Amino acid sequence: MATIESENSKDSSYDRIAEVKAFDETKLGVKGLLDSGITKIPRMFYHAKVNDNTETTPNDLKFNVPIIDLKDIDTNSSLRVKALDKVRRACKEWGFFQVVNHGIGVEVLDEMLCGIQRFHEQDAEVRKTFYSRDRSKKVRYFSNGSLFRDPAANWRDSIAFFSSPDPPNPEEIPAVCRDIVVEYTDKIRAFGLTMFELFSEALGLPTSYLNELDSIKGEFHLCHYYPPCPEPELTMGTSKHTDISFMTILLQDHIGGLEVLHENQWVDVHPVHGSLVINIGDLLQLLTNDMFISVYHRVLSRDVGPRISVASFFTSSFPEYVSKVVGPIKELLSEENPPIYRDTTIKDVAAHYHKKGLDGNRSLDPFRLCSD
Repeated sequence: MATIESENSKDSSYDRIAEVKAFDETKLGVKGLLDSGITKIPRMFYHAKVNDNTETTPNDLKFNVPIIDLKDIDTNSSLRVKALDKVRRACKEWGFFQVVNHGIGVEVLDEMLCGIQRFHEQDAEVRKTFYSRDRSKKVRYFSNGSLFRDPAANWRDSIAFFSSPDPPNPEEIPAVCRDIVVEYTDKIRAFGLTMFELFSEALGLPTSYLNELDSIKGEFHLCHYYPPCPEPELTMGTSKHTDISFMTILLQDHIGGLEVLHENQWVDVHPVHGSLVINIGDLLQLLTNDMFISVYHRVLSRDVGPRISVASFFTSSFPEYVSKVVGPIKELLSEENPPIYRDTTIKDVAAHYHKKGLDGNRSLDPFRLCSD
């Protein structure tokens, strides 16, 4: 494995590009670094602003991410009305919430987490055959999607799967997680349609409104592996960012570390076994004219682990959809609620998002209309 400098020297001889390149060429990610026996993390992982906000105390009820029970909402109209009210408030005030009794069996969720862990912990020579930075691949393993652009690397590795509308052949999916990835992505796609129905109703639109938009037809999954970090105070698991998606559905294990920014405080999203975390993405904030909000979130690095998570992004990266014009939904606009954003395309929003990388800046700002 290539030797990577880890000294925190401030001299001008430090060559970040060379260090990043050497790391990437190993094709073994952060897991490979840990397996090599390091006790100090490479300088490329140092974050300047690990502590940029005060974390709230976990016993403050005002700062608990909402948990919404979806049990029987399809058969009990009063329960559905209550759930819709909670969804509406969570999307407007938090941009994040957890759902329980969502219809996907806990055994499926647990096996998906195990399958992703099996991939990242299999023989290194097998794992590295999937390593790629080619975004056109439907299955690829990598460490840090914008490694060469971001000011600091995150302490995590990932495997990505595109699943709709044009899924990979099952043979392209690593054997150690193939069956569960196929099953999980099918179930999450179906549940995503349910969530978009709830969002539509919460906005006062027809139930099928969002699901009938061509622009939301697309789904991919980022499956993260956060190894334990020998110096967690120096780096991040995932930098502060918002999601480019319309919606993200996250499955996280018991380790914790996910935080959302709420009222200028970092708030823990406490793991609840069997739950799924839902968050609003930038594109849905744009469509809803800020009625639903896409908020900053991050993952802390820990000295325990590994932490496993699966983020399913509902958005489109396919040519026939990315050129579609998106803008605030006309049915939501009025004299009292004029458009905040100009009409644009998913392609333009995504291009700006990927160009800036995880720099902590809001990706929708360039698409706001100038106020008088």
